[in-house]
Amino acid sequence: MKVIQFTVPVAEEGAVVIQEDILPYFYNYLHRHKEAQVTLIIKGEGTLIAGNYTQPFRAGEIYVIGANQPHMFKGDARYFENLQEKNIHAIHIFFDHEHALQGLFSLKEMDSVRKFLQLTANSLQLPAIHEEKMKAEILKISRLSGAERLLAFVGMLVYFSKQVKDWKSLSTGFSRHSYSESEGLRMNDIYQYTLEHYAENISLSQIAGVAHLTTYAFCKYFKKHTRKTYLEFLNEIRINVACKKIINGDFDSIAAVAYATGYNNPITFNRVFRKVTGMSPSAYARQYRFEEVAE
Repeated sequence: MKVIQFTVPVAEEGAVVIQEDILPYFYNYLHRHKEAQVTLIIKGEGTLIAGNYTQPFRAGEIYVIGANQPHMFKGDARYFENLQEKNIHAIHIFFDHEHALQGLFSLKEMDSVRKFLQLTANSLQLPAIHEEKMKAEILKISRLSGAERLLAFVGMLVYFSKQVKDWKSLSTGFSRHSYSESEGLRMNDIYQYTLEHYAENISLSQIAGVAHLTTYAFCKYFKKHTRKTYLEFLNEIRINVACKKIINGDFDSIAAVAYATGYNNPITFNRVFRKVTGMSPSAYARQYRFEEVAE
């Protein structure tokens, strides 16, 4: 696997760097960089990993990823079936508030923005009610340059800090763990294998082999770096995929979703789904207007 330290393309753009991705698939490695980022997903869906947190992502959502936060937008497997297609579209705004912009954000006038940026250490998701307004703002910023881009970007941060009160924290409640390069490579291998094989019966000995550790050493290692067991992580990935299938209407029955996401027993699937989401699969389906759901 490649080294996870990612270098943001500067191209003499200044303190606020725009990267627009229109590609077959999202960048496919767990990575980090010294810049924080605001990401707008215009097209595509998959699983977001931010530190030791996982959840589904889809078009229209906006995220703020903290500086040096290991993360990955892992696109759905179907994007790799046709690499000629432009399957994904995202705009990323990179900014280094801890160095390049430190002087600006240290001003008294920037108190609210500075406090907001402190909250981004473990990454945030913008509430859906603000998505349309901020999508338009991010698109506008992406077309600007120079001082106009910087001023529009600061205006967006002011809005984030003063108008948005209910940010979703992408955190398990534990402080962020700082991966070394070798640890990042190993965790990347573990995450990639899990995301590609979640529907299979992954044994602890299998995944330990991916990490080049004994089963006992792997269990200790994974718990230390994620504050959860591997089975808990695997269940989160499986339930994330199940939620996407339900939201998209991509299922014939709840049992079919269970089997498609690696569960041999729908009863076990129902129990795990309720534990992860706080509701049963059928209740989750009804919430997304699929009124008639076969158990």
